[in-house]
Amino acid sequence: MKENISLNLIQGIADLQKDLIAIFQNNEIIFINSAFEKFFSVSSLERYKAEFGPFVNNFVPHPHYFNAEKISDNQNWFDAILELAPIDRIVSMMTQNYEPRAFSVEINKIEEYIVALFCDITQTLIKRIMIENKTNIDAKSGAYAKNYFLQVAQSYQDAALFNEKIISAISIHCSNIKDNTDMLKESVAHFKSVIRQDDMLIRWSDDTFLLIYMIDNIKNAQIMLDKLNSANKPKELMDVEYNFMLTTQNDSENINSLLRKIK
Repeated sequence: MKENISLNLIQGIADLQKDLIAIFQNNEIIFINSAFEKFFSVSSLERYKAEFGPFVNNFVPHPHYFNAEKISDNQNWFDAILELAPIDRIVSMMTQNYEPRAFSVEINKIEEYIVALFCDITQTLIKRIMIENKTNIDAKSGAYAKNYFLQVAQSYQDAALFNEKIISAISIHCSNIKDNTDMLKESVAHFKSVIRQDDMLIRWSDDTFLLIYMIDNIKNAQIMLDKLNSANKPKELMDVEYNFMLTTQNDSENINSLLRKIK
């Protein structure tokens, strides 16, 4: 009886997580949470076992990600991925609609059990690639380039849907700043001190930035706007005025429609 209560408790806690959780014993998957079921479009662990082969086959064989080709003979995938630096423990897996997702992987060994947690970092990885590829950064300001954001906008929308978020955009018009590189960079540094790491600040035009970010609800969209409005400007920016305009997705709206509403 106590064992059943413990299992139900573990399942209930795991099902509260948005990350994919799987537990393995002797290389066999013995536990999954609801996020895992949702990603693989299965109704239970039994259905997953019936429809899928060895777990490592889920990893897309891409040179930039960990996959079966990077595992030595007589080595399991848990030990192989733990040999990598934590920042490189990334796998790509396909949704049932054949859309690739990138996941960071955390492994915890508890006696004969392996607990694996897969955190969707698709959008964060896009940003990491953007940072490494300077052509995707606006040289004058240090914000993301508009053309690149338009290329990855659909991926951003997909990440929002997967994480059950909606997207907000704040247009930031800057006065007395158009051709002043120093002020552009100071403004970007100022905004980055306020926004979150995964929010995207884009140079939208000569004197306008666009902040794109994910939220749970409209109330949180307003919180971000209030933070920007109330943030103390450094003395270098005292002559610059910022005008903010908030636009948020409605339930049926995609990101392209949202962008069209921005003046």
